[in-house]
Amino acid sequence: MRQIILLVLFAFTSIGGVSPVAAQAWPDRPVTMVVPFAAGGGTDLLGRIIAKRLAEVLGQQIVVENVGGAGGMIGSARVVKSPPDGYTMVIGTTADAINQTLYKAPLYNYAADLVPAGLMGDQPTVLLARKDFPANNLQEFAALVKADPGSVKNGSAGVGSTGHLFCELLHAALGIKGVIHVPYRGGGPAMQDLIAGRYDYICTLGPTGKQLIEANNVKGIAILQPKRSPELASLASTAEQGLPDFDVRTWFGLFFPKGTPEPIVRRLNAALGETLDSPWVHERFKDIVANVAPRDERSPEYLKKLVDTETAKMGAAIRAAGIEQF
Repeated sequence: MRQIILLVLFAFTSIGGVSPVAAQAWPDRPVTMVVPFAAGGGTDLLGRIIAKRLAEVLGQQIVVENVGGAGGMIGSARVVKSPPDGYTMVIGTTADAINQTLYKAPLYNYAADLVPAGLMGDQPTVLLARKDFPANNLQEFAALVKADPGSVKNGSAGVGSTGHLFCELLHAALGIKGVIHVPYRGGGPAMQDLIAGRYDYICTLGPTGKQLIEANNVKGIAILQPKRSPELASLASTAEQGLPDFDVRTWFGLFFPKGTPEPIVRRLNAALGETLDSPWVHERFKDIVANVAPRDERSPEYLKKLVDTETAKMGAAIRAAGIEQF
């Protein structure tokens, strides 16, 4: 009789999720990390750095799988539908926060369908202009654009991309209206046309900016955060140029499907913390102009608040810019 009762209790605790015993043993096989963007991009590079060291910390292989499409939604939606057993996770980014408003019917609810496990870090945004653009700093940039906004063109990797919205937030902070937006099908074509001088400026990730500035292909105007970056030391910050509180960057975190047991979430969070403290990870992050998440910003609770704040912030930017939903 006692055996029957124990079996019933075990079955009850296992329904819809993972048994306590399995949670304690996690991970006992390889874990899949879904990167919801194409291989070779910023999210992919950062994810592979983390995966390599995290696998050593956990003692299990981390299989990186690229599942791109719909601004990151396809990959994240796949993880949302995965079993909540701790063996499938996704890199969530600022793009997920954007998609919640950009799409009329997003494939998942970012706040409800994914469980935050921990923030990995972020990459700064830079304001780049064509090489012969008349302005050399943010003040000159604002004055020039305000004088005749209808003659100025702002490029981006696409409507609703992080760079598009970050530039819209910059416009709002500077009081700029009426600039012509030129969307491209991805960052590569957009960068090629900026180098060719076919439009005036773009807001893009730091690694891209670093390469183009060092090659003298474009003009760097500002790094869009309060402090300079050691990897982009020549770019003055927004705080140095009259916008002390302006800060837009792309952040990256790890998420599990809803229903993943708390012990697994905490185990991954602890392993991620050890991973981020590795000198090797710090060096690799510098190579891609990324910042390691500070220790006080690595908790699941912090990442949950960040998701809520960023979703609201990006939603407001989309509505203010009059961007039509997909």
